[in-house]
Amino acid sequence: MSDEDEEEPAVELGDRTPVEGAPLARVTSRLTWPKEKSEIDRLEGDSIIRTPEGPQELSTVIEAIDETYFQRHQEFEKHVRAVIGTGPVPTADE
Repeated sequence: MSDEDEEEPAVELGDRTPVEGAPLARVTSRLTWPKEKSEIDRLEGDSIIRTPEGPQELSTVIEAIDETYFQRHQEFEKHVRAVIGTGPVPTADE
Protein backbone atom coordinates (compact mmCIF):
# COMPACT_ATOMS: atom_id res chain seq x y z
CA MET A 1 0.00 0.00 0.00
CA SER A 2 1.39 3.42 -0.85
CA ASP A 3 1.77 6.32 1.55
CA GLU A 4 -0.67 8.36 -0.55
CA ASP A 5 -3.60 6.09 0.40
CA GLU A 6 -3.10 6.70 4.11
CA GLU A 7 -2.95 10.52 4.15
CA GLU A 8 -6.60 11.64 4.41
CA PRO A 9 -10.05 10.16 3.91
CA ALA A 10 -11.55 10.68 0.46
CA VAL A 11 -14.61 12.32 2.00
CA GLU A 12 -14.49 15.00 4.67
CA LEU A 13 -16.49 13.83 7.67
CA GLY A 14 -18.58 16.37 9.57
CA ASP A 15 -19.60 16.56 13.20
CA ARG A 16 -21.82 13.75 14.45
CA THR A 17 -25.42 14.76 14.91
CA PRO A 18 -27.19 12.64 17.54
CA VAL A 19 -30.36 10.84 16.46
CA GLU A 20 -32.58 9.10 19.00
CA GLY A 21 -33.69 5.53 18.39
CA ALA A 22 -32.29 2.69 16.32
CA PRO A 23 -32.67 2.26 12.58
CA LEU A 24 -35.47 -0.17 11.74
CA ALA A 25 -33.06 -2.35 9.76
CA ARG A 26 -30.86 -2.82 12.83
CA VAL A 27 -33.82 -4.04 14.88
CA THR A 28 -35.08 -6.43 12.19
CA SER A 29 -31.59 -7.83 11.59
CA ARG A 30 -31.57 -9.21 15.14
CA LEU A 31 -34.51 -11.50 14.32
CA THR A 32 -34.76 -14.69 12.28
CA TRP A 33 -37.52 -14.96 9.71
CA PRO A 34 -40.35 -15.96 9.20
CA LYS A 35 -41.84 -14.50 12.38
CA GLU A 36 -45.28 -13.86 13.87
CA LYS A 37 -46.29 -10.33 14.80
CA SER A 38 -46.75 -11.30 18.46
CA GLU A 39 -43.27 -12.84 18.58
CA ILE A 40 -41.69 -9.70 17.09
CA ASP A 41 -43.50 -7.66 19.72
CA ARG A 42 -42.33 -9.99 22.51
CA LEU A 43 -38.69 -9.95 21.37
CA GLU A 44 -38.23 -6.38 20.13
CA GLY A 45 -41.39 -4.47 21.11
CA ASP A 46 -39.57 -2.31 23.64
CA SER A 47 -36.99 -1.20 21.05
CA ILE A 48 -37.11 2.49 20.16
CA ILE A 49 -36.95 3.06 16.40
CA ARG A 50 -36.28 6.20 14.38
CA THR A 51 -39.27 7.68 12.56
CA PRO A 52 -39.93 10.94 10.71
CA GLU A 53 -42.09 11.97 13.69
CA GLY A 54 -39.34 11.23 16.20
CA PRO A 55 -38.45 8.08 18.15
CA GLN A 56 -41.26 5.58 18.76
CA GLU A 57 -41.50 2.28 20.58
CA LEU A 58 -41.79 -0.57 18.06
CA SER A 59 -44.64 -2.09 20.07
CA THR A 60 -46.79 0.98 19.40
CA VAL A 61 -46.11 0.75 15.67
CA ILE A 62 -46.81 -3.00 15.59
CA GLU A 63 -50.27 -2.43 17.10
CA ALA A 64 -51.25 -0.46 13.99
CA ILE A 65 -50.29 -3.31 11.60
CA ASP A 66 -53.11 -5.67 10.56
CA GLU A 67 -50.84 -8.43 9.23
CA THR A 68 -50.07 -11.22 11.74
CA TYR A 69 -47.26 -13.16 10.01
CA PHE A 70 -44.22 -12.02 8.05
CA GLN A 71 -42.20 -14.28 5.76
CA ARG A 72 -39.22 -11.91 5.44
CA HIS A 73 -37.86 -8.86 7.18
CA GLN A 74 -38.48 -6.80 4.03
CA GLU A 75 -42.20 -7.56 4.28
CA PHE A 76 -42.27 -6.50 7.95
CA GLU A 77 -40.29 -3.31 7.24
CA LYS A 78 -42.71 -2.43 4.41
CA HIS A 79 -45.65 -2.64 6.82
CA VAL A 80 -43.82 -0.62 9.48
CA ARG A 81 -42.95 2.10 6.96
CA ALA A 82 -46.60 2.23 5.88
CA VAL A 83 -47.43 3.13 9.50
CA ILE A 84 -44.55 5.49 10.34
CA GLY A 85 -44.04 7.01 6.88
CA THR A 86 -40.77 7.90 5.21
CA GLY A 87 -38.72 11.03 5.25
CA PRO A 88 -35.97 12.77 7.17
CA VAL A 89 -35.49 11.74 10.77
CA PRO A 90 -35.21 14.62 13.25
CA THR A 91 -32.02 14.91 15.25
CA ALA A 92 -32.01 14.71 19.03
CA ASP A 93 -31.71 18.51 19.24
CA GLU A 94 -34.86 19.23 17.20
